[in-house]
Amino acid sequence: MKEILDRLGLGAVNDGTWIGDTSSAGEAAGLIESVNPATNEVIASVRSTTAAEYEQVVTAAQEAFIAWRAVPAPVRGEAIRNIANGLRKHKDALGCLVSLEMGKIKSEGDGEVQEMIDIADFAVGQSRMMYGRTMHSERPQHRMYEQWHPLGIVGTISAFNFPVAVYAWNSCIAAICGNVNIWKPSPKAPLCGVAVHKIICDTLADMDLPNIFFLINDGSNELAQQFVDDRRINLISFTGSCAIGRKIGERVASRMGKCLLELGGNNAIIVDEYANMDLVVPAIVFGSVGTAGQRCTSTRRIIAHSSRFEELRNALVKAYGQIRIGDPLDPDTLMGPLTDEASVQRVEAACAAVRDTGGEVLCGGERLDGPGHFITPAIAVAENGWDIVQSETFGPILYLISYETLDEAIAMQNGVVQGLSSSIFTDNLQNAEYFLSNGGSDCGIANVNIGTSGAEIGGAFGGEKETGGGREAGSDSWKAYMRRQTNTINWGKDLPLAQGINFDL
Repeated sequence: MKEILDRLGLGAVNDGTWIGDTSSAGEAAGLIESVNPATNEVIASVRSTTAAEYEQVVTAAQEAFIAWRAVPAPVRGEAIRNIANGLRKHKDALGCLVSLEMGKIKSEGDGEVQEMIDIADFAVGQSRMMYGRTMHSERPQHRMYEQWHPLGIVGTISAFNFPVAVYAWNSCIAAICGNVNIWKPSPKAPLCGVAVHKIICDTLADMDLPNIFFLINDGSNELAQQFVDDRRINLISFTGSCAIGRKIGERVASRMGKCLLELGGNNAIIVDEYANMDLVVPAIVFGSVGTAGQRCTSTRRIIAHSSRFEELRNALVKAYGQIRIGDPLDPDTLMGPLTDEASVQRVEAACAAVRDTGGEVLCGGERLDGPGHFITPAIAVAENGWDIVQSETFGPILYLISYETLDEAIAMQNGVVQGLSSSIFTDNLQNAEYFLSNGGSDCGIANVNIGTSGAEIGGAFGGEKETGGGREAGSDSWKAYMRRQTNTINWGKDLPLAQGINFDL
């Protein structure tokens, strides 16, 4: 553990407040202990940001934005290119830290860092492709077009389950748009925040650019609430639960700020009578067990055609029996720990609720002896309308639900308050296209013959309904970090009015 910290320039106690490459080592608001969920051991500590330090950060960010917005976008892209190279250099160590602090297995930790690299590479190209449109004016000798300007300060509040990747989605794209970024990592993963920030600062040290990346840490909600309410923060990007996201959306809206919300999911896979089980089973197992079921895109529900239900049920129980649970840094491990004791208790409570409602827990839901927050992944036979199925437990519990017609299956899939990710497994072209049609999935992500989890950065990521409506990463998600401006230029010598209005003096 110490070797990993040393490779990333981390110590037993680390500064949690940074203005570019300058940290604040003054009296802290307290220490945030980073705990390894696999052992319950303290990895290291991070100093919380004080109210005075917060003011210094925001003031410096405002000043930096004035300089950064004047830097040509392709030069901004070159800065992000350097960051990508720095992440490549530290990929192994940072991937290990993600596993240590969050609990996901090493290959997923490495994959999360690779996702940072991918979005940085994407942002480099995007820095030369932030296009506006030209429009034809109804007035002679007039030219109309639109252009995009940066918002200012983007505040990123990231979640524990993706302690580094989602920050990169926001910070890299926001930066090439001309914004500066203040990051508040999850208090469950403060070391990842400090490590990433140090990597960024090291890679930008020789570029003679203004400070554009800032870091604050908060062990309580007091500073976070101030951050959300601060009118100087032009955009708050929040990743987390639907309940907290709703409150943040309301608070930001009350000050007429902008909000980008990536909230929960209750994601379903429809398995129809034409599905290829060689694809179905591994997709379900990774989607439901990967990151110990703690992804917003984790597979929560399987809606299986009655003719395939028993076959799929037996195959999944057999596959779950082969899941190797343990140390996330062990290359043979397929599922690490949950993030804390409360998460284990939620899975146990969900299994109890299934039994109390009349369902059957086929396997799993049993806590493992020893240190750490380990539990066996559970499969339960249930009905879509049950309260426990309608809620997001955020752990490795999978509900099996039977259906007869595709319309019934789609109605059940859509019949939850969240709308993030969805999939259908079928070799029937008509069923696949119907699932993707206007009468099909109501989610922001809809897949055919791949699972709900593991989206690529090239597409816009996000969901509908109580998932928040935000879009991050690829496609034209860069527009969320900018303001649109329409321009009309009269290059003639007359002043005609639109709509044929006559206003002669």
